[in-house]
Amino acid sequence: MKFFVDTADTADIRDLAESGLVDGVTTNPSLIHKSGRDFLEVVREICTITSGPVSAEVVALDHAGMMREAEILRKIADNVAVKVPLTIDGLKTCKALTDDGTMVNVTLCFSANQALLAAKAGASFISPFVGRHDDNGFDGMQLISDIRLIYDNYDFATEILVASVRHPIHVLESARLGADVMTAPPAVIRQLVKHPLTDKGIEGFMADWAKSGQSIA
Repeated sequence: MKFFVDTADTADIRDLAESGLVDGVTTNPSLIHKSGRDFLEVVREICTITSGPVSAEVVALDHAGMMREAEILRKIADNVAVKVPLTIDGLKTCKALTDDGTMVNVTLCFSANQALLAAKAGASFISPFVGRHDDNGFDGMQLISDIRLIYDNYDFATEILVASVRHPIHVLESARLGADVMTAPPAVIRQLVKHPLTDKGIEGFMADWAKSGQSIA
């Protein structure tokens, strides 16, 4: 499973990229606002940090407006994936862009039927929001399971990009279900490495090493 980091903080992206944990990046208007930086400037910098897909979202709601914004975004770098909302206009934009060779991430997916439509429109990625789904009394991981089954039934090439990941269990279950990609905030990705027995083991090793009186360097 590929790991995308969901942030506009370029320092966090660089740090995780050095550990080999970044296969791509997802952003959205809320994350850009939180960064306090210019949108295009941030996307341009992120594209220099990773060679993987960098999702940059349009903010227009009509097809013509989305296409105008997409034209600007895809000129930033070859690894830009234009992110569009799962609406009729978003699907029209997805079809037009993918037909022209541009990667498209269809976002704000909350049903398997929506995911089916995105795949038929040629989406490179479909982003089901599991955390928000859970928040509203639905089973986010069941949504991933349903999409995986449908896509496998028809050999759709669209990759399932699990979004709105809130905790390590979301990552584990996504991997178990065969999701292609997950995108999570840096803090969640860093939590994956943590285990109390790992910490306890390190403490024991260090204590014994100190008693040995030796030095490697």
